[in-house]
Amino acid sequence: EVQLQASGGGLVQTGGSLRLSCTTSGFTFDDYAIGWFRQAPGKEREGVSCISRYDGSIYYSSSVKGRFTISSDNTKKTFYLQMNSLNPADTALYYCTAHPTCEWAVVPKLRPAHLGRGTQVTVSS
Repeated sequence: EVQLQASGGGLVQTGGSLRLSCTTSGFTFDDYAIGWFRQAPGKEREGVSCISRYDGSIYYSSSVKGRFTISSDNTKKTFYLQMNSLNPADTALYYCTAHPTCEWAVVPKLRPAHLGRGTQVTVSS
């Protein structure tokens, strides 16, 4: 059974940092692009970041580039999202995903093959 479990969300003030983690099991970790998207109430899903297994490239949405960093520990089958300089616009439910490609990050209607329950990130002003 494929499982992805996100953790690390919470309440933080503007300018603060959080580190999200996603532990995985049940699939070949190295074969899937891994990443994060977020969903705020009333807004379209936004692909935040993704690591491509095809060429190792990393995608960041323009709204988080320079502030967020995605990383992966393949031995632990776990990946992370370090979020710095947070602001209220980053408030959302964050989901970790696994999919053959990073296409879902730029095609909002494409559902990733696997995703876990979200973790809430709330940034207060």
